[in-house]
Amino acid sequence: MQPFSYAKVASEEAAIATVNQGQTAAFIAGGTDLLGLMKDGVQTANILIDINSLPLADIESHANGIRIGAISRMSDVAFHPQIQERYPVISQALLQSASPQLRNMATVGGNLLQRVRCGYFRDPVFPCNKRTPGIGCSAITGYNRMHSIFGASEHCIAVHPSDLAVALTALDAVICIQGTEKARQISIHDFYLLPGETPAKETLLQAGELIVAIEVPHSAYKSYYLKVRDRASYEFALVSVAVALDVEQDMIKSARIAFGGVAPKPWRAWEAEEFLQNKAINEATFKDAAAVAIKEAKPQTHNEFKIELVKRALVRALSVVGEKS
Repeated sequence: MQPFSYAKVASEEAAIATVNQGQTAAFIAGGTDLLGLMKDGVQTANILIDINSLPLADIESHANGIRIGAISRMSDVAFHPQIQERYPVISQALLQSASPQLRNMATVGGNLLQRVRCGYFRDPVFPCNKRTPGIGCSAITGYNRMHSIFGASEHCIAVHPSDLAVALTALDAVICIQGTEKARQISIHDFYLLPGETPAKETLLQAGELIVAIEVPHSAYKSYYLKVRDRASYEFALVSVAVALDVEQDMIKSARIAFGGVAPKPWRAWEAEEFLQNKAINEATFKDAAAVAIKEAKPQTHNEFKIELVKRALVRALSVVGEKS
């Protein structure tokens, strides 16, 4: 493992100033993903800036929604009473992530920034455009059962790994960022980037910027998170879906749908949402919406099964929320 320095800071300003001093500096809180990447030689840093002392762990409810501090632990957010009551999709997504031990350590900010779980990316033996742009994507011609069916490019077909990001996408969350000169807020829909011709660039986060919070707007939507995976514990999604519905008298006034495990970013099913508007709650409606959701799917050699899995997962998730409404 490459040698590195360590610095502990007490303010956002000090953290940002310190990270800007090193070309390969990185923030660390839980470190549950970063340290593994460094041990494997996939990611390097000459200095780690410990941000655990920063006042960014509060979960605050306000008139327009809820604000989740970036270094809030995943388990604390998952079991927070107001999260469970008002945003169950967030709690459900977090409790189906990782393991209890990791959830007690990992932060929500780190979860949103975790790197892809593509085996070719995480093994330096294989060429990977995310690690070294221009050398090729081993997954395209390799074993790609876990990879994208939406939004991929000829340079990268890896999927985004975060369950939490999928739930937040369905809730139209906003990422709050602090930089050297100014603070800014970015819609989660814009925050993550598709690979295109620059797969190494995964988010709009700029050098030296720090995620400080996630803002989730107030919503009367009923929500649910469904994750389909190879085993019931500590496994990444084959397909996941976050559904939020606004229902009145057995009619869907509005819908929000986001998929995980199928694209390089949390995949918003905009056309399926539009189709569901003002439709009756029944299985036929849900199946028709699922057919709309997969229209643009382009499977890889080993993951065509994900198309049917997306359809079934969406029908099931919509049925669960429909029964609660």
